[in-house]
Amino acid sequence: MAKNKIIHQTTRKMSQLCRKVVDVNVRWGVLQRVSFVGHFFRFIWGRLVVCSVGKPSKYRRLSFRDSSPFPVEERFMQEHNTVMDSDYDTDSDLVNLKISLLGDCDIGKTTFVIKYVGNEQEKKSLQMEGLNLMDKTLFVEGARISCCIWDVAGDKRSLDQIPMACKDALAVLIMFDLTSRSTLNNVVGWYSEARKWNKTAIPILIGTKFDDFVRLPPDLQWTIVTQARAYARAMNATLFFSSATHNINVNKIFKFIMAKLFNLPWTVERNLRVGEPIIDF
Repeated sequence: MAKNKIIHQTTRKMSQLCRKVVDVNVRWGVLQRVSFVGHFFRFIWGRLVVCSVGKPSKYRRLSFRDSSPFPVEERFMQEHNTVMDSDYDTDSDLVNLKISLLGDCDIGKTTFVIKYVGNEQEKKSLQMEGLNLMDKTLFVEGARISCCIWDVAGDKRSLDQIPMACKDALAVLIMFDLTSRSTLNNVVGWYSEARKWNKTAIPILIGTKFDDFVRLPPDLQWTIVTQARAYARAMNATLFFSSATHNINVNKIFKFIMAKLFNLPWTVERNLRVGEPIIDF
């Protein structure tokens, strides 16, 4: 009897051990299958949560030391391209900024962003239907500022992305093609859509393809300048004419945004001369 009891207990323990081994194997198989999904989810979560925090960020005025070897205009825009990772979420020195881009199709929005963030960052961008996210990290007096730029495609299918792109954005760039009057006329609609979801973001009106614009007849240039300035005043927006091809005013626009957000001692000079890249505010 004692021998049979020992055999019975041993058999039961072996059965329990086998069930545990099978359970571990099943769990490991499931983990292997979802590992890719997990990595993908963390990637999207790192992009979206960092750029769309629920509470508005509080920004401090950045002080400047006179010992800096850079001029004021250059000191706060020392730039470094980097990829956002999970360590940034817990870094108190990282300030996250969200910037939205709106405008018609084929006006150079994505080219404009790539000129600013660089080709390497463009390769690491997160692309969704009707939406393209790109990052750039700036170093300002030792503080790290991460700009997440939400580029909304200009077709009708992308209209559903506007709420997500504009929510919590600190600046909204409304863009048009300087050589296309129809895209200029449409900026009012884009601005109205943005304001439905964000009442406080800094508005900036940007005319692209300035290098093509200067080839237009002078009277047509004057008409476009006049109309663009009128729209900018109605939006209470700063107006920039730019060219991604020749890097005209691309970096200056983002410098202007940083100066506005952080009360930095740098301002742009107004330029209203027809035939030159307009800056009006």
